[in-house]
Amino acid sequence: MITKEEIALQYQIIQDEISSALESIDGSAKFQEELWEREGGGGGRTRVIQNGSVFEKGGVNFSAVHGDLPEPIKKAFKVDKDKFFATGISIVIHPNHPLIPIIHMNIRYFEIDENTRWFGGGIDVTPHYVFEDDARFFHQYLKNVCDKFNADFYSKFKTWADDYFFIKHRNETRGIGGIFYDRLTPVTAGTGWEEIFEFSKAVGRSFVPIYSELVNRNRSKKFTEAQKQWQFQRRSRYVEFNLVYDAGTKFGLETNGRIESILMSLPPQANWEYDFKAEKGSDEEATLNLLKKGIDWIS
Repeated sequence: MITKEEIALQYQIIQDEISSALESIDGSAKFQEELWEREGGGGGRTRVIQNGSVFEKGGVNFSAVHGDLPEPIKKAFKVDKDKFFATGISIVIHPNHPLIPIIHMNIRYFEIDENTRWFGGGIDVTPHYVFEDDARFFHQYLKNVCDKFNADFYSKFKTWADDYFFIKHRNETRGIGGIFYDRLTPVTAGTGWEEIFEFSKAVGRSFVPIYSELVNRNRSKKFTEAQKQWQFQRRSRYVEFNLVYDAGTKFGLETNGRIESILMSLPPQANWEYDFKAEKGSDEEATLNLLKKGIDWIS
């Protein structure tokens, strides 16, 4: 049976792989690493890249924490146990180019005891401008990964992502979705722990081929100052989602996590222009019209 120590070790290996690949993609910036310890148990490795040729700000974070389970989390998870262990990788990349999308990926494992444990995670893309060919590539790649493990995973987890990454007060999705899953166990996945762990690692290792393709498709395109301002406007929606709705942010804050690591997901700059309206017939309006649940990108 897989152990929490083995899961944490494999996640660190994936963190190393992704960090190295992102430095190669950027070509100039390097990650800064901070090793930290959590008061109460555990710690992690925070890696941040900034002011690169492609990446304005990004983080590839690993953590493995344990200790007393806070009361708010007990209520949220509907458990009465006192101890927990959680490990995972969390990635958010904000590019400096408005035609390259923001990307987020998270894989995680949570354990209270051998009878109460599960995997979660997912990967999603938030384009400032939605390019349909890029969206099709992204979703087809995820479907191929999911289909290797369960023919129902992609459809189920895509719908979950559409519902989860939804900004209710704006009535729009954060981006073009992707996949999202939580509390994945042998009962909910229809397979064993080893297979679920393999799926978790496969999701993690989908990050590099997906993002390198999306970056390289768009990094050489010219952009205008107006498109740059639109990028800042779209980033504000990303901030709103993460601070209002994101479960990982809430969990980190409520378990006395490291604030800099938790808020690493926020962009270096975002704008809130009052009552902004996209021009009719513009690329900006076209993007807004595609920020909806239930779009079938690959049929």
